[in-house]
Amino acid sequence: MLDHYWEFIVSVEPVVIVKDLVKVYGDNLPAVNGISFSVEQGEIFGFLGPNGAGKSTTMRMLYGRTPITSGQVSILGLDPRHNGRRLRAALGIVPQEDNLDPDLRVLQNMLVYARYFDIPRSVALARAQEALELFHLWERRDSQVSELSGGMKRRLVIARSLINEPKLIILDEPTTGLDPQARQLVWQRLRYLASQGVTMLMTTHYMEEATQLCSRLVIMDKGKILAEDRPHVLIQQHTQPYVLEIRRDGESATLFRDVLPHDAQVEQVGDTLYVYSPYAVDHASLGLPPSVTTLSRQASLEDVFLRLTGRGLEEE
Repeated sequence: MLDHYWEFIVSVEPVVIVKDLVKVYGDNLPAVNGISFSVEQGEIFGFLGPNGAGKSTTMRMLYGRTPITSGQVSILGLDPRHNGRRLRAALGIVPQEDNLDPDLRVLQNMLVYARYFDIPRSVALARAQEALELFHLWERRDSQVSELSGGMKRRLVIARSLINEPKLIILDEPTTGLDPQARQLVWQRLRYLASQGVTMLMTTHYMEEATQLCSRLVIMDKGKILAEDRPHVLIQQHTQPYVLEIRRDGESATLFRDVLPHDAQVEQVGDTLYVYSPYAVDHASLGLPPSVTTLSRQASLEDVFLRLTGRGLEEE
């Protein structure tokens, strides 16, 4: 399925080139503050960050919905400030908000959207069927949008973004609000599209989603890029390999700092003590009493994120 969809010209030029991109609203502090990055053909490139980090603003500037204050942008060789209409014809856009037409049925939503790209009806119908089948929605093609679950609506928005055979898909928080089963299905389909050579830019605040999907990503906070690399490289660079979480009901877990490895990094968050160590430590090896709850695990992208966005670690 879709094997014939994607015909790309191999190029040494990145699909996306951004240099010193800035967005300022009025007299406020910059929502996006001088960020630079590039995206190669076939990558899933992610933007990870908390709400208000500047991720969605960046995406909207890239496809021309939000004016750029300053900086240089090249998308598929085009500047969105001067080639907005031509550029949008080559993009698939999945906005953060579902913008389906509630008065139309599922298939009608696909076909009406195809008209914006002047796609002949027979071609649009074939593409719509293929995209709906990919996201397990073809059997609901005659359903009203109001009859769909939240997960189905989100899948429909993503399927609709394929109708013009885009060379680049921009996904803004593609799985927000989905249950685990629906999220897994979307992840599978996005990985499939990537395997077919489709380039994707996506924003997310789900750490697992970024780890599962992104070939490379940036971590943003307060409009700036704090780090950029492959997920596993970021983990290697910014935290220790192993984490032990210690908590004790009614008492501070800091009471146990004296039994921790001397080369561990420690962070107190609420009632939990996070111990970052170059080697695995657990409840038994530290001689902690039974009343203490612990969780021993490998470090994750979430640990990197917490370090970089302001919860500094205290060196022991």
